[in-house]
Amino acid sequence: MLMLVSSWNTYRHANNHFAEDELERDMALARQLALAPPSPRTKDKPANYVEPSVVYSGRTPETSIDHSSSANRKILDQEISCLVDLQIRSTFYEVEGGLMALLRRCLELESENSRSIVSGHIDHYQIIESEDAGWGCGWRNIQMLSSHLLKQRQEAKVVLFGGSGFVPDIPSLQRWLEIAWERGFDTPGSESFDHKIYGSRKWIGAIECATLFRSFGLRARIVDFDSTALSKQLNNGESKGKKIKKQVYGPMDKFLLRTNCDDFQVGPSSYENSWQEHHSLARHPKDTMINGDGSRKYERKINGHQVLVDWVWNYFTSEIGGRLDNSEHVLISNKTRPLYIQHDGHSRIIVGIQMQRRVRESQNQFILLVLDPAHRTAALERSLRDRNGWQQLIKRGVHTFKKPQYQLCYVDPGVARGEEMEQLKTINSILIKF
Repeated sequence: MLMLVSSWNTYRHANNHFAEDELERDMALARQLALAPPSPRTKDKPANYVEPSVVYSGRTPETSIDHSSSANRKILDQEISCLVDLQIRSTFYEVEGGLMALLRRCLELESENSRSIVSGHIDHYQIIESEDAGWGCGWRNIQMLSSHLLKQRQEAKVVLFGGSGFVPDIPSLQRWLEIAWERGFDTPGSESFDHKIYGSRKWIGAIECATLFRSFGLRARIVDFDSTALSKQLNNGESKGKKIKKQVYGPMDKFLLRTNCDDFQVGPSSYENSWQEHHSLARHPKDTMINGDGSRKYERKINGHQVLVDWVWNYFTSEIGGRLDNSEHVLISNKTRPLYIQHDGHSRIIVGIQMQRRVRESQNQFILLVLDPAHRTAALERSLRDRNGWQQLIKRGVHTFKKPQYQLCYVDPGVARGEEMEQLKTINSILIKF
């Protein structure tokens, strides 16, 4: 389910205790590589692409480096300082007015029986056929999340990528991931890729996304949705005729309602009651059981991948509050971060969710709003401006989720310091079985 990656061979790893003259030669080589003109692109380069540029910020990251050896720490500090100066701004197709503004406009024109919640600003980074086709989706999703964090979160802008204020290209991101590994973030992942990723075409996933952001002090979290673990329990005969309750672990239980009924249930999937009532339930401590006590309005039996969609609904509504009860068709949640969603073979970014009320049905329908790095930004822009075909590119219902395992990554507010920064080095996952 998880895909990991590795390192940048331009610099040598700090733990080899190499001599100062070797370090100088490595630094000189790194500068030459970074200052070299980019390869000419003959495909996938629309006229309004923002060209890459080398930026000399002269700043160093504010996040602390903790290494037992002072020599290693000095070398790593030099590597970071050099990378801050030489990292390259990534190219991207710049949509006039912003892609999310176009999406909001289309959603507002839809039926009155719908409610949509979307994130704030985010730039779309597409896979370039001549550069990263077949392997670059994870990096492009990191770039999309970074564009949101840099625009919407001032505290993230200060620490991300040495305070450069821009989204780096894939080679620069690969080197930042290597430095995160050198600093002790996700050691098992680093070892599985022999500590190297720079210049490679290996796939990465949500774990690498979390590792990269955590190395800057951002509180990146992982949630796993797994149907295979429960199937194994059933196949091993552990149920013995009893229904197995799916387990939810960790702080994200606040987005899930646990009941004492026979089937696992998550709410609110039905919009019959006010959001405040649902939210008051969702804030119960994780070990609290919410009894049905005859009131079925808070409960809905979950089948398969609907548990993932319901989780996303509660995630986005958690920052909206009473605004969900007003007459607005589209609500902007500047505080709610987009979600990186990973499955075997591909990853995308969830930028919002839509609830469609079904008058003749007992349950409402939920549609995820997704940006796919495999789509061309120009095609997305054209479909949104023309209001023609954008639904096929962006909307994804529960029936489209057929993989047995999914993984989400999101970034909580604030910047970690001190002991919390040390705790972020170990990547823990919240497991939801279905």
